[in-house]
Amino acid sequence: MQLKNPILGLCQQATFMLSAAKVDQCPDDEGFEVAFAGRSNAGKSSALNTLTHASLARTSKTPGRTQLLNFFNLDEDRRLVDLPGYGYAKVPIPLKLHWQRHLEAYLGSRESLKGLILMKDIRHPMTDFDLLMLDWSIASHMPMHILLTKADKLTYGAAKNTLLKIQAEIRKGWGEAVSISLFSAPKRLGLEEAYTVLAGWMELADKGSELVEPEA
Repeated sequence: MQLKNPILGLCQQATFMLSAAKVDQCPDDEGFEVAFAGRSNAGKSSALNTLTHASLARTSKTPGRTQLLNFFNLDEDRRLVDLPGYGYAKVPIPLKLHWQRHLEAYLGSRESLKGLILMKDIRHPMTDFDLLMLDWSIASHMPMHILLTKADKLTYGAAKNTLLKIQAEIRKGWGEAVSISLFSAPKRLGLEEAYTVLAGWMELADKGSELVEPEA
């Protein structure tokens, strides 16, 4: 037998709640909220869909399509939030400024926000956005977990080496507070680590896990 992570059932029943262009359009600021952030085309929507076993977040080959804060219910007290993709050059400057202003307002004022999942394409170096989010996380004492997405685009050895390199870079600059793991939506790599992080932040880790028979 093996223990079933208590967050798994909640993620599988996730439903769309609402979209907000401004902070005052967000749901009531109570309960537990985990936000997913990432530079445009970092694989954020694919990761959300994989974690929830549904097509909640719209995926697109055109980066920058997520223009709102999208909220998804797990239960009455817990939500996932898909934040606007950031940094895509073809998005008009006024829209970029709008996203930045309201994204900063959301991150800085939301009491129910318990943690931030940062998506980063494993094939590219750390971006200014990644560094900005790391700085904000540490300064705000906000837990952060980084998913190195698209790990399937590299061999396992190359992906592991990249993970260790970025992990060392983060520890040197930001300490031990930020966790990091490999992730691939097509290969379903890194799901267990992500579920464990979500369960901890949403205070589900100590509520007991369901015993399930392993698949034959």
